[in-house]
Amino acid sequence: MFSQANGFHFGFGKRDSARPTREQKPAGGPAASVKRTLINLLVTVVIGAVYFYVNLPPLNLHSVDFYGFIFLLCVIYTVSALLTSGFQTGGGFREYGAFVKQQCMVPLVVVVALILVFIVGTVISVPLFRAGSYKDLISVAQGDFTEDVKEISYDKIPMLDKDSAEKLGDRKMGELSDMVSQFEVADNYTQINYKNRPVRVTPLVYGDIIKWWNNRSEGIPAYLIIDMVTQGVEVVRLQDGIKYTTAEHFSRNLYRYLRFRYPTYMFDAPVFEINDDGEPYWICPRVEKTIGLFGGTDIFGAVLVNAVTGESVYYPKEEVPAWVDRVYTAELIIEQYDYYGLYRNGFFNSIFGQRGVTVTTDGYNYIAMNDDVYVYTGITSVTGDQSNIGFILSNQRTKQTTYYSIPGAEEYSAMSSAEGVVQHLNYVATFPLLLNISNQPTYFMALKDNAGLVKMYAMVNVRQYQIVGTGQSVAECERDYVSLLVENNVTQEESLPQNTVTGTVAEIRTAVKDGNSYYYIRLDGKSEYYVISAEESEAAVILNVGDSVQIEYDGQATGELRNAYSITRLDAGVSQPAPSASPAPLETPSPSVTPAPEVSPAAAA
Repeated sequence: MFSQANGFHFGFGKRDSARPTREQKPAGGPAASVKRTLINLLVTVVIGAVYFYVNLPPLNLHSVDFYGFIFLLCVIYTVSALLTSGFQTGGGFREYGAFVKQQCMVPLVVVVALILVFIVGTVISVPLFRAGSYKDLISVAQGDFTEDVKEISYDKIPMLDKDSAEKLGDRKMGELSDMVSQFEVADNYTQINYKNRPVRVTPLVYGDIIKWWNNRSEGIPAYLIIDMVTQGVEVVRLQDGIKYTTAEHFSRNLYRYLRFRYPTYMFDAPVFEINDDGEPYWICPRVEKTIGLFGGTDIFGAVLVNAVTGESVYYPKEEVPAWVDRVYTAELIIEQYDYYGLYRNGFFNSIFGQRGVTVTTDGYNYIAMNDDVYVYTGITSVTGDQSNIGFILSNQRTKQTTYYSIPGAEEYSAMSSAEGVVQHLNYVATFPLLLNISNQPTYFMALKDNAGLVKMYAMVNVRQYQIVGTGQSVAECERDYVSLLVENNVTQEESLPQNTVTGTVAEIRTAVKDGNSYYYIRLDGKSEYYVISAEESEAAVILNVGDSVQIEYDGQATGELRNAYSITRLDAGVSQPAPSASPAPLETPSPSVTPAPEVSPAAAA
């Protein structure tokens, strides 16, 4: 039989020969150790720099991304040390552990320390221990609706929601033959107050990376202003193009530009705005965690970046310029109010008993007041019923927040009520605005068809949401609503302000909106135009220049276009044939106006 000397061994006993040990490469002297360490550091720095350039983590202990970045650096160093030391795989966990302790003690200590800090920071940030601090993130004052929310002129109501603004922006972009092949419209559409008008502003962006390469030296040549009342779209061409945007690449990318100038700051999403001179800026809110390490998100200030030159200035939140409208996002304000509503009577009350616990409703909207933009949302009980107990208005520049106690229907119930009035048309309501109509809190919304075009408007009484006024124009909708308030004994008399003017017709223009003819009538010696549809006044159809008329119009209107309620033809006078009427512009009419395409009325956002 074969012997053990021939290299074979049979049986189940212990082998006589010892297990061969794994051969290790020589470690080398101190000089080699220093060299390996330098190589490991270099590899870590290079890979870490690439990661930092691409992902832009803030160097801030309050940022979760910072912990991930440091952990990644430690892992890179350890892996590099394994490779450069000649350590061979195949050993168990103990051998890896021993190697890390011997060669990578510093990264190991850093990782352990970060884990401990992260755990402790998370624990001391939870609402269970800091409910009072979460409640105090926002201060809420009590307000009187009729005193604080005045009836505003309808030339100040933002009737154009973001979806409708995007359609108008895309349509306008298609008309710009010199830009449409290279640029697209960004999806920002920020609502701001500009020269006391509610507008949405948005920049253009490069069509793709090839078009960016071809146009990067000149920058983006224009931005759009969409008037939320008249639906007018203005293309603002810049002498020097926009070179700093969120869609840029490399060093001119806004996020990268901010990170390298403010490496420790945490930022909320940048907002595109323009100042009173029409200069484009990025408003970049600086975020801080005020509770523990990771809780209590709040705004400490904002960096304003000139989108053309890149010049940046940091302002504490108390010193942000008055022309800025958006520092606090609607989402942050709603989050802070939800903390306030949940924890104002303690953490355990938010779970057991829930005395006085309130939350915001789903959805929000914006309204322009006092040259600022306010976010609006309803407040309801935590039980989730279909009614509101009130609502809040919060200034997006200062976070000044006021609560109004007005029980009534929540927004989606009001939207359903409005849709029920026109159910045979299958129109869909937009999320409503809250207005003061005849000293009654009123939801105002647009009604859209299946194509997303605005066909009608609706006003719904907050307290009695079965009272719904509708109309194809805002003025018509208001008249119907005020009439219903009187019929239902909500108000004793119609409080709709009206003025009367008498004069001779000097000019007549027409425009077609959604298949309806509108007449723009200017009287002799007047600069403003009185607007009325043929459906509202058949007398407008047969008017001629030179006719003597009496016009009732919106007494609150102050602009060049004023909604008329009725037109009475006093006498034919010495009528002159009206000139071939051209569609009236949405801004100041001029004799050389050219026919405009059919326009859809705007929706309330």
